[in-house]
Formats: sequence, structure tokens, C-alpha cells
Amino acid sequence: MRIIAGTKRGMRLLSPSGRDTRPITDRVKESLFNILNNLGLPEGAVAADLFCGTGSMGLEALSRGAAWVTFFDKDRNVIEILKKNITRTGFDRQSRAIVANILSVGAAPTAEHGLYDLVFVDPPYAMSTHSGQGSRMADLMALIGAQVKPDAVVVLRTHQDALTCDAYGDLVAFDTRRWGAMKVVLYRKKNADHIVTE
Repeated sequence: MRIIAGTKRGMRLLSPSGRDTRPITDRVKESLFNILNNLGLPEGAVAADLFCGTGSMGLEALSRGAAWVTFFDKDRNVIEILKKNITRTGFDRQSRAIVANILSVGAAPTAEHGLYDLVFVDPPYAMSTHSGQGSRMADLMALIGAQVKPDAVVVLRTHQDALTCDAYGDLVAFDTRRWGAMKVVLYRKKNADHIVTE
């Protein structure tokens, strides 16, 4: 696992041993960030990385110019390894790693940086299999919708066969991609100017 672009391009990240972190390939990560770049992200963004694991997505965002990333994971051991990755990349002053029950706190805003411009949601595939209305994931996505700015983008990554909704609360899907065994759905608030990417 490595950072593929930006100021820390090529830097390798530590991974928790014996944990299924569902690593995202360089090609898919580059494709996703190309889409985000077309939306003006992550440059200058305040971002959150939920179910962060190694912190690959959040650290990639920082490398590409994000102003701040809050990392959330429920596993304390994973967070300890993530902190080493943060130190290795030199982003200690631009990030915070939090041990939390994400289903309860969502992308809780920080006092210093407020609501988010960009949120990565990468739950374990077993959790995201049923992400339809009334599911735990649906409740989480609706919560995140109240924790982001009006023009924010929320990126949900699931298994390709996972059921996802076109809308969760205030969040509405505007782009869906399938790469290999994964599906990535991008959401924005209903009152945002949806930008359809190619």
C-alpha cells in the first residue's frame, strides 16, 4: 500500500498484520481521485476517512493538497499503526486519528475545522452488504449528511453486489462506478449543484 500522487508520492504505508483492509489498487485509487479532482477536491478540503484502516484514502488526500483529515476506526491497534503512517508522511499537524464507534459518531466534526468537504466511507464488506433503507449503513449515511458542508462529496465504497440507495437523508447519489469487485458511489446534498463526471 502506498501513496500514488502528490507531495508524498511513492511513500509506502504500514498495514495491520492479519487484518483484511481490502486494499484499493493504485489504478482504482487514481481513477477515483481523478473524479474528485474534476470536482475541485481534495485541494484545500477538510476531509474525514471512516473505517480508515491504514489511512490510505485520507493520506492520499493530504498528499494531494487537503487541508485536514480526521481518521476514524474502532480498532485501537489499527489506529496505532495509522499514527505511525501519519508520522512517516509528516502530516501530524494536519490530521487526527480517533478511536470511535463510527456507526454512532459518523464523521463527527472537529471544533477547529467544523463540517467536512469530503468524506470517505469504507466499511467492512460484511457490514455494507445490506445498505438499504432501515439498515445500519443507511442510518450512518444519513448522519454523515448532517455533518458535511452543502457542497460536500461523500464517497461510499462497498462490494460490487452490495445494495446501496440513491438517497440517504439529504445525500443523493450522483455518480456510481464499478471497479473489479468493488462499487464506489458518490453522494452530494440535495441542494448542491450536482456535477456529472465522465
